[in-house]
Amino acid sequence: MSTEMFLLIIGMAIATYITRMPGLVFFNGVNVSPRLEGILKNVPYAALGALIFPGALFIHDNMLFGIVGIVSAFIISFLGGSLIVVVLGSIAILTLLSFTPFFG
Repeated sequence: MSTEMFLLIIGMAIATYITRMPGLVFFNGVNVSPRLEGILKNVPYAALGALIFPGALFIHDNMLFGIVGIVSAFIISFLGGSLIVVVLGSIAILTLLSFTPFFG
């Protein structure tokens, strides 16, 4: 591994540490209201949607492919799947659909 790559990895680790540690230090042991806790539990889904939704419509050169992925992710999420279950479930569904003549 080159020196530049090693320094880049160390720099990214420091940047991640600096942005995450204040929250852990200052909010350790703080009780939050159930409403705020519910909001914070939905942040990963909101971030995932904001980051992936625009690109999902143009995936695989077929807009319908992206729409099926979005709808499947929504359904799995609505049924209570965790974030990793939603992602892996949508990938599995789209993988199976990619073998069909209509989507392939």
